[in-house]
Amino acid sequence: MTAPADTIESTIAEHLRVVEAFRTSCSGTIEAIAEACIEAVRNGGKVCFFGNGGSAADAQHFAAEFVVRFVRNRKALPSIAFTTDTSILTACANDFGYDDVFARQVEALCRPGDVVVGISTSGTSANVVRGLEAARAIDGVVTVAFTGEKGARCAELADHALCVPSPITARVQECHLIAGHLICDLAEEALA
Repeated sequence: MTAPADTIESTIAEHLRVVEAFRTSCSGTIEAIAEACIEAVRNGGKVCFFGNGGSAADAQHFAAEFVVRFVRNRKALPSIAFTTDTSILTACANDFGYDDVFARQVEALCRPGDVVVGISTSGTSANVVRGLEAARAIDGVVTVAFTGEKGARCAELADHALCVPSPITARVQECHLIAGHLICDLAEEALA
């Protein structure tokens, strides 16, 4: 059995290694995503987020940072998480299947000029893939994928794919949080 101190030390060391690799490989992508979000909001669009589990929590967190505030008090920025309406989620899952819960919302709520962010650490979550496919079917929507190192189908569907260089879900999620915070900060700075 590993001692708790060893687990703590090795986990933090792995986190730091992944964050450094993330910094060098993903900074340009983070900047491009932030620019797309800034342009969308400036032109009357919105930023839409979705994912499952921890990624659903991230979607809600990032949308809240846009609508409420990140650091600065400023005008609300239009954003929505497609993970929060239990009536839509359960009706769609019941009537069409869980794989369509995000695609139906994209179809109903997204318009040209919007940014759609699908979050899947594996890059293979069927409902996130379908949500990104639905977004790509709308001319003028910018698609973004937050994934892990393989990127998979989500990355293939994205105009901007943020592929964290790690196969470990927890490390990927930690970097997704950093990226989301950076995007919120850059958008807020530009739009405040």
